[in-house]
Amino acid sequence: MTSSDIRVGVDIGGTFTDLVTISDGTLDVTKTSSTPEAPEVGVTDGLEQTREKTGVQFEDVDFFAHGTTVATNAVLEEDWADTALVTTGGFRDVLEIGRQARPDIYDFQTEKPATVVPRNHRYEIPERLDERGDVSTPLDEAAARDVAAQLVDADISSVAISLLFSYENDEHERRIQEILEAEGVDASFSLSSEVLPEIREYERTLTTALNAALKPVMDRYLGNLETQIADLGIRPDLEIMQSNGGIITADIARTRPVNTLLSGPAAGVQGASYVAGLAGIENLITMDMGGTSCDVSLVEGGDPMVATDVEVGDYPVNVPMIDIHTVGAGGGSIAWIDDGDALRVGPRSAGADPGPICYGRGGTSPTITDAQLLLGRLNPDAFLSDELSVDVDRVEEIFERELADPLGKSVEAAAQGVLDVANASMERALRVVSVERGYDPRDFGLVAFGGAGPLHATTLAAELDIPRVLIPRTAGVLSALGLLISDILYDYSTSRVRNWEGVEPSDLQATFDEFVANGREQLANENLDESQMQFERSVDLRYAGQSFELSVPIPDGPLDSQTKATIRDRFHTKHRQRYGHAYDDEPIELVTLRTRARGVVETPNLRQDTNTGDVADAIVEERPVHFDGEVRDTRVYRREQLPPAGSFTGPAIVEGAESTVVVRPEQSVEVDEYGSLIVEVHS
Repeated sequence: MTSSDIRVGVDIGGTFTDLVTISDGTLDVTKTSSTPEAPEVGVTDGLEQTREKTGVQFEDVDFFAHGTTVATNAVLEEDWADTALVTTGGFRDVLEIGRQARPDIYDFQTEKPATVVPRNHRYEIPERLDERGDVSTPLDEAAARDVAAQLVDADISSVAISLLFSYENDEHERRIQEILEAEGVDASFSLSSEVLPEIREYERTLTTALNAALKPVMDRYLGNLETQIADLGIRPDLEIMQSNGGIITADIARTRPVNTLLSGPAAGVQGASYVAGLAGIENLITMDMGGTSCDVSLVEGGDPMVATDVEVGDYPVNVPMIDIHTVGAGGGSIAWIDDGDALRVGPRSAGADPGPICYGRGGTSPTITDAQLLLGRLNPDAFLSDELSVDVDRVEEIFERELADPLGKSVEAAAQGVLDVANASMERALRVVSVERGYDPRDFGLVAFGGAGPLHATTLAAELDIPRVLIPRTAGVLSALGLLISDILYDYSTSRVRNWEGVEPSDLQATFDEFVANGREQLANENLDESQMQFERSVDLRYAGQSFELSVPIPDGPLDSQTKATIRDRFHTKHRQRYGHAYDDEPIELVTLRTRARGVVETPNLRQDTNTGDVADAIVEERPVHFDGEVRDTRVYRREQLPPAGSFTGPAIVEGAESTVVVRPEQSVEVDEYGSLIVEVHS
């Protein structure tokens, strides 16, 4: 990119919509309230504010990327399009049977989540392929036409087609679509052989059904957004963040909305990896705490962990996603007393409207943000935005009535209790992505971002013995920045369940060559040249008889018997790291082949402000702040005035434009050349 490029990244959160604009190397940030009923309105409001503030001309915008929660919210709220499922005879109830597992084994009254497709819209067609894709029962085309007649009369707008073993042979799925279209079925179609050509009938059918159900929702939203930004004069094609951490075009997102279920959080992990890399930190745990939730993830060697067995709400979705663990602890999470008189925090949130009490918008429930305010960490006179009017007395009154009096504690003790409960929840989440997966947190740095993350990170790092915390200069809007530095990614996969020793290297090579050719064509269509293209191959392997597998990267170069042996050894090593043991003499099964096509984008050259003053010049005031029940006189720094290479010790509060950092007593801070704060955690 050139210095005159104007790039815009937009991330919609539960409370705020964040916009980052890079123009002539200068970064500008805008935060505006989210508009859940019409998310695109929050985007256009933010764009208008950006234009008024910076004078940027929309017709000069060269790149516009968006992280969206539309698909996520539709799944969580079960607010999707009316959908039909067409499947192999005898498999009509796969969605209902699932894995026959209760969400809570000890709760006999628990209810399963709603099926994506109701039973009266699930149709069977006689046909059958065997496990190698050979035809056992030919497709009954007359039955397919009968189904078409029923669909024409049904009130559906999308059709999912998922047949047994279609990942080995997709001919029957494609033929059924041809027949339905020829018979006048006016709907969008999702084929499992395209959406998720992999084993596990329930997960493949569910993922395909979700994709079908989300297609009209995503198409409507993206259409509205594209129209509104075009009316403002923004001309480049809209780009969308995927769950795997890569960018795709809006047109592709329309056909694969299930690939955007973790769109916003994935952008945050990408942004965190980028700024940590600038600071020389390649092994990191990311912590994105916004208004409604806290998302944590692990990055090893600069590469985010990617999983294919992630649950979104109550639904397992098996497309590649950055492995993100979410808990209901955000700045707007509501504190409450349960029936056993215990203090609880979340998962319910005050959201964007009315928000926490201290937002002055009519909120009446105590939240984590309100607790931070009462303990002196947030300044009521410089509170995030001129739009917010803070009434501390009202916050104290509600805390006293709702929490302090029932608990028999002071207001400050109740506020500290709220933070302790929330921190315990987030600490468990950090352990899930590290300790429970064989990683020692002491070997990682913690990158904290989101509007609330920097308020909690140093405490969590001390509890987990994480030696270093990095707070990016754009911590409050890092997900939006992540959109501007992420590569274009396309994932290709197919399941081929075979004994590893019996697989011919030439067969593996032929499948990978096909994937690479498809990826090269797609990237070329997006005007990338050969020098920007990279292809990463991997295989999913397991010991024979195991139910789940591990993904193992394949060395560069042609596939031969020596490469196969190297892959086998890598699998044993990875299994030992993940589970603590390996069986070097046990037979191994190939399950799935994967290729990732990457279009490498040039990262923006962010011009840094050159503050030449002293750290003392950034001190705003000194005020009392509560730390673990003790009041400490604490210096407050203005982040924008901290010079590169400047350093100071805690206790300290660092106030920025869109986030506030809490530095605990005995911790030390250094400002790096990119404006990030590096906090050394002394236990």
